[in-house]
Amino acid sequence: MKFIIGKKQNMSQTFKDNGHVVPVTVVKVDPVVVTQIKTKEIDGYSAVQVGFSPNKESRVNKPQRGKGQGNFSGFREFRMADTGTYKVGDKIDASIFAPGDKIIISGISKGKGFQGGVKRHGFHGGSRTHGQKHSEREPGAIGGGGRSGGRVVKGMRMAGRMGSDRITIKGVKIEGVIPAENTILLRGAVPGRRNSVIEIRG
Repeated sequence: MKFIIGKKQNMSQTFKDNGHVVPVTVVKVDPVVVTQIKTKEIDGYSAVQVGFSPNKESRVNKPQRGKGQGNFSGFREFRMADTGTYKVGDKIDASIFAPGDKIIISGISKGKGFQGGVKRHGFHGGSRTHGQKHSEREPGAIGGGGRSGGRVVKGMRMAGRMGSDRITIKGVKIEGVIPAENTILLRGAVPGRRNSVIEIRG
């Protein structure tokens, strides 16, 4: 299993040999360092922990210093059955991936705050006919009558907080890798705002 942590930069485009344009997302993938190997015997599961975004030593708390995990502001774990190919201190950079690889990406989508039912769930709203005036974006009935016993059932689609969810996309194609710039070009769009953390697994 291959993996790395990146930060979304911006969207751009590349051109194929036949002249076709391909939209890509530029992801900055600075080298990450293996900080801990977790095993079933000790931790109950197998995983590799990596640190990213180097930090000042003065900003590292004492528990982190005691574990000897290095000066990093962020950590991620990647579960895998066999962790024998990794050891503490290993550096992982963009060169482990190649153009054409199909990968899985995960990130936090953009937060949109409190939104109504039309924007959040795609409701059509009410009609302007038959005496209604201000019902274009209303959600409609929420009780359900006999179906729910006169109460609002759990999971009812209503207005509420939208976005800031963990989104995972499978089968994303790598269009280009630039090791000298620690950059990977991913085909299409990826979730998140600029500089948000993207997990890449292959």
